[in-house]
Amino acid sequence: MQTKKRWNLLWSFLLAAALTAAAAGCGGAPSGTGGQTGSGGQAGGQEAGNQAGAGNQGETGELQELDVVLDWYPNAVHTFLYIAQQEGYFAEEGLKVNILYPTNGNDAVALTAAGQADIGFYYQEDTIITRTNEGVPVKSIGTVVQGPISVFAALADTGIDGPEDFAGKTIGYSSTQFGEKAIETVLQNAGVSLDEVEIIDVGFDLTSAMTTGNVDATYGCFVNHEIPALEEAGFEVNYFSPTEYGVPEYYSLILVVGEKNLEEKREAYAGFLRACQKGFADMKADPQAALEVLMANQNVDNFPLSEYVETRSFEVLLPLMEKEGSPFLTQNPMVWQENIDWLQQAGITEDKLSPEDFVVYLLDEYGTPAASEE
Repeated sequence: MQTKKRWNLLWSFLLAAALTAAAAGCGGAPSGTGGQTGSGGQAGGQEAGNQAGAGNQGETGELQELDVVLDWYPNAVHTFLYIAQQEGYFAEEGLKVNILYPTNGNDAVALTAAGQADIGFYYQEDTIITRTNEGVPVKSIGTVVQGPISVFAALADTGIDGPEDFAGKTIGYSSTQFGEKAIETVLQNAGVSLDEVEIIDVGFDLTSAMTTGNVDATYGCFVNHEIPALEEAGFEVNYFSPTEYGVPEYYSLILVVGEKNLEEKREAYAGFLRACQKGFADMKADPQAALEVLMANQNVDNFPLSEYVETRSFEVLLPLMEKEGSPFLTQNPMVWQENIDWLQQAGITEDKLSPEDFVVYLLDEYGTPAASEE
């Protein structure tokens, strides 16, 4: 099948690029601080940490290293990691965690699948697509954001309040299969024909495409970043979620691991999750203190942060990172099944796997922080 061949070529290219970067050693290993992790290295710049033995510390008491690849430069959604660093929660689990920035948008999945990194911040829908169509050997060990943050947005002066106003308008998006199907689904459920709308690939220039008038609306702006950034710049923005118009609820951000490393480092990864839960508990208990930790760890050269935007981001993210009856890092198999079904019905995936093909429940196996302290 032509689609299968295209995915095979794409995955082969991504994997080769990841391995080449790792072999070249670009970026260098980040430096450690206070027995804890360093941060700010480039993904692929160092090999994965020591293999797990009995427990997370060897006979000498050395911390076991884990390499964690972010989905982007540090921002509000990563704050729990830096809190866990600062408060020594990783060290309590016998871990030294190296936080790495990606060199491209697929590093998190390519490097973990190749065994060149331990844990990656990635996206549920892309994980389903790549594992189903390509057999990419990764699994999710935790959910960071338990709901969608990508929205349809338009400047208020366009008069667009919802998808029923899209007729005769232009919609910009970053060309992805999921984005195309989300737009199609929303239009269909709003009673607007595709023929009535012009859809334009604007790459990642979503906000500038709106502010310059190149498009009337966009799909793909993050409600926790681009929306408050536009507001800070003085623009009034109308926006809505695709899940209001037929797209299933999905996880915006998950933690993926390679299957080979998972079998060798299962306990270490469970310890990482427990430490992250403690970091998130602190983040939720004192958002202002958490913001200070984040601002101290920002990458000023590549992605300087705005306190206004990150404060608004906290307000958006905290209710999505942990919901009633669904603690931080929870993975609900029903959410996975709904998205597996939807992607297959949409023709994006070629087969339909089960949630067990994508998810491993390490916290159920090894316990949460509260359970481990009892």
